[in-house]
Amino acid sequence: MTSILQLSPIVLVITMIMGFRKPPMYAALGGALLAFLLWLFDVAQPFLFSTLSSVFVDSLVLFMSTAFVIAPGLVFVIYLERAGANDALSKWVKQLGWQGAAQVVFLVLGLAPLLEAMTGFGVSLIATVPLLIALMGRKVALRVALTGMCIMPWGTLGLATVIGAELAGLPSQTLGAWTAWTSAPVFTAGVLLALWLAGHRKVTAYALGVVFSVAFVSILHLISRDVGPEVAGVGAAATVTLVGIIWARLHLKSNIRFPVEAWPYAALLIAIISLKATNLSLGLDTLWVIHGEQVSWKPLASPGIALLLVNFILMVKLGGEELAKPFLSRAKRPLITIFFFLFMSQLLVKAGFLDGVRLALSSLDTAALAPLIAAFGGLAGYITGSNVGGNAIVMPSIAHMNLPENVLSVLAAVQNSAAGHAALGSMPIVALLLGLAKGSAEEEQELIRFAFLLALFNVILVGSAGYLLISLTGG
Repeated sequence: MTSILQLSPIVLVITMIMGFRKPPMYAALGGALLAFLLWLFDVAQPFLFSTLSSVFVDSLVLFMSTAFVIAPGLVFVIYLERAGANDALSKWVKQLGWQGAAQVVFLVLGLAPLLEAMTGFGVSLIATVPLLIALMGRKVALRVALTGMCIMPWGTLGLATVIGAELAGLPSQTLGAWTAWTSAPVFTAGVLLALWLAGHRKVTAYALGVVFSVAFVSILHLISRDVGPEVAGVGAAATVTLVGIIWARLHLKSNIRFPVEAWPYAALLIAIISLKATNLSLGLDTLWVIHGEQVSWKPLASPGIALLLVNFILMVKLGGEELAKPFLSRAKRPLITIFFFLFMSQLLVKAGFLDGVRLALSSLDTAALAPLIAAFGGLAGYITGSNVGGNAIVMPSIAHMNLPENVLSVLAAVQNSAAGHAALGSMPIVALLLGLAKGSAEEEQELIRFAFLLALFNVILVGSAGYLLISLTGG
């Protein structure tokens, strides 16, 4: 009975979202409140003000590191809309002259993940949905767009991976590098599925997809390992995009002049690379470190710095009038939701709610843990609609399992991948996609089913990859 009560905050979150269809914000608040009340009544470890202080401080540090990227990121998205950047990109891609399988690969592994990796929040759909509908027809385009979204859980400049690494007690480079491998089958399968949906049946089309997905994963791994996950998604997708542009110029004789209206993307890319290069060469990020009890944050290493710089340029160029209202309407719910999910996760860990789960999982064969954690992570990502939210719920229990470092790294990567790929097939993404496409009720039901099956398939792939990696590393 005690074990059931200790897990009841997580059960409440799932029930509120899946059963009663409440917004994740209310579910996060309800789960955090229930965990706190149970703690007061000694359902877990005895209530101590020192423990509460530790929970609050670490939650606040993690939240600040998250909000410092999300808040300026949402401002950047508002400015993109005002500048017409996404419309300009869509028109530009049409002018490149891509046809057939190459067009699908260029969009699904190049442009779409590049935009999503820089911004997050489903911004890539704003540019790609109208473009795909014009190129492929409505029914196919919506499924290809959703498949492309589920491929890329590295949005918002690798924020979820950075937060996940803090929760797991791992360097962000380590988690990012392993996540590239646990996500590898999803990248490949996603590209092949997009090609199939688009009507391509030739072996050469699938060979092209495999070649580019292997290159994508390899670049993602290398950049994550040597530089960090903040720029890994951008780097991998930018490489595919650049190859596509060069090929279009040399073989299709296309006009590849970058649209002037899309300059904010180029400015952000330059700012991100410059920030990372400066910190790597001069170590400026170590000058200011905010420490919690068990976590820390380097504000000067945050991609939020690059976003703030570009936003300042945009404000000077476009003006900042009427920015507060649209910003608050977009930022309020995700920020409140993430704070309470982080608070709940820290409370569950530090107050001993997850001790029973940790002991139960520790008794299992390590390789068998990968599919189980993939299932938990996928569920957490799907119900919260957020990779950060999914990691906040599950990642702390992995960190406290007393596992060998290589096994911990793989399992943390499994969690990170599963939560990300499932979150991008969740209801908020489907709702955004339908809103952009002005979808009907019939299309909504069809896409919800397709997205759920896609998320489930991706979780199975991630769990299988984790099982294989642990087996190969001797876990």
